[in-house]
Amino acid sequence: MLNDHELQEDTLKREKKLFFGTCYFLISAASPTQFPPLDQSEIAFAGRSNVGKSSLVNALTGRKTLAKISNTPGRTRELNFFNLDDRAYLVDMPGYGYARAPKQKVAMWSDLIKLYLAGRSQLKRVFLLIDSRHGIRDSDEAIMDLMDKVAVVYHLILTKTDKIKKDEQQEIKEKTLRILTKRPAAYPGILATSSHKKDGLEDVRTVISDLITLP
Repeated sequence: MLNDHELQEDTLKREKKLFFGTCYFLISAASPTQFPPLDQSEIAFAGRSNVGKSSLVNALTGRKTLAKISNTPGRTRELNFFNLDDRAYLVDMPGYGYARAPKQKVAMWSDLIKLYLAGRSQLKRVFLLIDSRHGIRDSDEAIMDLMDKVAVVYHLILTKTDKIKKDEQQEIKEKTLRILTKRPAAYPGILATSSHKKDGLEDVRTVISDLITLP
């Protein structure tokens, strides 16, 4: 039996192979007919426009341009699938809550998200990104309602933690946890990250690695 140190070393080796091996962009899907086959586990990243989904995907995989980053909110309009070591798909979902987008476009993105969440049996987890400076907003509550309804487990990640002080970070964590206790599909815990400072990335990698490894 491995001791704690050996287990930690084994975990780090497994994560390094998974996240720093082969990873490439697969497809931007604008409709369910373009979704990849259900042949691998999927990990999705959801959140408001400009919350940092693409930045997190890049940081987790040690790449700068795997997922395209834009300072223009609402730029990601499709579901972007990335093949992670031929073992899983990482899915960058369209951002929501961008008021300036045409209503027709917003409706299309919303329908696409609903169809994706309700129809992917290999979806292991949705990471719901929340800007640590603002906390949970009405649009976040709306997608949480949807995931509660379709029974898709979601795990909250506070992003851009380098933008706030430590005491503010603790305060937003406690406030967010109180909200999660009332949510049936919410994972009972919060991750905190800064893609810029590389904070919290190993915690996210560990969770994803465990999800993919489990049957």
